[in-house]
Amino acid sequence: MFRVMPRSGSRLRAMTTCTMPEHGRADAPNACCRPSPTAAPTDAPAKPRKSPGFWSNAATWRRASANTFTCLVGCSIGDFSMLFYIRAYHPETSMLVTMLAAMTAGILTSIALETAMLRWRESFGWSAALRTAVSMSLISMLGMELAANVTDMAMTGGVVDMGSAWFWFSLVVSMTVGFLAPLPYNYYQLAKYGRACH
Repeated sequence: MFRVMPRSGSRLRAMTTCTMPEHGRADAPNACCRPSPTAAPTDAPAKPRKSPGFWSNAATWRRASANTFTCLVGCSIGDFSMLFYIRAYHPETSMLVTMLAAMTAGILTSIALETAMLRWRESFGWSAALRTAVSMSLISMLGMELAANVTDMAMTGGVVDMGSAWFWFSLVVSMTVGFLAPLPYNYYQLAKYGRACH
């Protein structure tokens, strides 16, 4: 049943109010008497996961470290071979010339190693492998060679004394410095552009 409810004012407005006893129950016979369905509470929007900082990707650091180590091996082959050769057969050569010759030899052997790896592992053509090796790794190689040679010259003065413990210690230190110097650059290239030096 419905009744008209008066309202104060100059006129009456008809308002219908249900007086059925079932009003407000879910099983009321008339749909108008049933409670309106309440919207299911929505879950709060998930907070976006914080992306790790640019420099905190462990997998990228591992790959960059492996690539840098490969570069170090290639550079060391030519670098120390030239250093030993000069000190054994041309001891009068100045420190600056020795360092420049060692750096050049190290870069060349590293490029040769990377070119061969790209040729056999990635099936590049020889010319494409060489261009790729030079374009992607030259800055890394230069940083590595410069850091390693400056450290070695500072510690040994360019003297090759294979019977000296200090020489071998200096060798380890210079190679470690040579490895660490280009590592952030290699990480950056890999993380931002997907470029690897090896």
